Amino acid sequence: MDRPPYATREVAAVVAVQAALLLAMAPHYGPHRDELYFVSAGQHPAWGYADQPALTPLLAGLAHWVAPGSLTVLRLPSLIAVAALVWLAAHFARLLGGGRAPQVLTAVSVASGGLTMAVGHRLSTATFDTLAWTAIAIIVAQALIDDRPRLWLLAGLVAGIGLNNKHGVVFCLFGLLVGVAAVRETRPALRTRWPWLAGLLALVLWTPNLLWQAAHDWPVLELSRDISEEYGGLAGRGELVGQALVMLSPLIGVVAIIGLVQLLRRPQWTLAGPVAVGFLAVLGLFLVTGGKGYYVAGFAVPLVSAGAIWVAERFRGRRAVAAGAVLALSAMVAWPALVPALPMDTYVASYPKLDVDQLETIGWPEYAAQARAVVDGLPPEERGHAVVFTGNYGEAGAMEWYDVGVPVYSGHNGWREWGPPPESAGPVVVVSQGSADGFSGCTLETRLANSAGAEGEEVGAGVWLCDGPVGGWRSAWSRLVHYDA
Repeated sequence: MDRPPYATREVAAVVAVQAALLLAMAPHYGPHRDELYFVSAGQHPAWGYADQPALTPLLAGLAHWVAPGSLTVLRLPSLIAVAALVWLAAHFARLLGGGRAPQVLTAVSVASGGLTMAVGHRLSTATFDTLAWTAIAIIVAQALIDDRPRLWLLAGLVAGIGLNNKHGVVFCLFGLLVGVAAVRETRPALRTRWPWLAGLLALVLWTPNLLWQAAHDWPVLELSRDISEEYGGLAGRGELVGQALVMLSPLIGVVAIIGLVQLLRRPQWTLAGPVAVGFLAVLGLFLVTGGKGYYVAGFAVPLVSAGAIWVAERFRGRRAVAAGAVLALSAMVAWPALVPALPMDTYVASYPKLDVDQLETIGWPEYAAQARAVVDGLPPEERGHAVVFTGNYGEAGAMEWYDVGVPVYSGHNGWREWGPPPESAGPVVVVSQGSADGFSGCTLETRLANSAGAEGEEVGAGVWLCDGPVGGWRSAWSRLVHYDA
């Protein structure tokens, strides 16, 4: 099938600018709580963890082994992932018949999107989940459009890798299955062996993590219930739809909606229709079960590609350049709330709580220093047996990343597998937003604070010095562990 040439130079230029910006911002403010957790998890290799499979912790552990304490190295995999995301989006525009202008417009829109920059800046499961969904959707679309059934196996391979990053890829596969079955022209593909072989390949690759989950009584189900309860109800569902529409930018969201409509209406795009139907199916499923808007980001990217073709057909020449600039600027105005585009003090004063994740990258060195000061105040004979116990995985990861000088433990999610401490461990420095319940002989030493004035989740958490857990570590451990998102 004849297609327009790739806009290789232009798309490469967009990717290069995006990469340069992400590299420049990578070492600023500080690590996110999830990044701290992933680094700790990566130093305890396993086929899975309570709240995610193994891929992202593996990458975090490898980055920390190569360059301990380097945020730039830790975040390089995410930078590479979003560069691949932009290339895939431009590729899909070409797959639909889009020439140079639609490909560049697509690349600019996806690269500048608020969510793209956010997941490209931080190491997160969402980064690779978005890439996996987009790649699977586009590979399946190409298999259908070009009648290349063996491409289903590539989609299965990507799905298997993606499932070892985040279980949500199951919803992507569900959406595509519904989409292929719903479109009359693509339905015959399900009567061939290729989609089912692809599914089998994905399942085989996912099996080690499933076995880990089974051996640990399926903690992912408890965490999923917690997320569903948090994001359920009318308000949660409204937030899901709103986030899905504006996660790149409000204007780019309009382009995605246009792309959705065009994929469903244009006869020449019928074979790519399962992507649009899949998006609607998954969005509907999350509206019923509860979820977050960014879960569908991977399906939204191909919709932007389709919408960019529509925009390019109506704005040509300089008007197309202006359209691209407007779309990019509509996203860039949100960057300071999502990535460290401003000095920290300016951000804290100007963008309070617009993005919780950004706030959670500020203050960790000071929090660790406050806990370390309590440890350092212990007599040498006590310090040799002392441990730190924290209420959540972010606090625990920070105490390890910034080295408080004694072993760190927590009962939160994956950390529960790395305890309890030895029975002889004590005294205990307890760091918790709640109280020191479950520990004896406690005195409140300080409360966590940061000099930037950022109102993150940790602010106000207590730092207690305690003798030890009531009844000893083995007895108390089952009361100290907990799963929550």
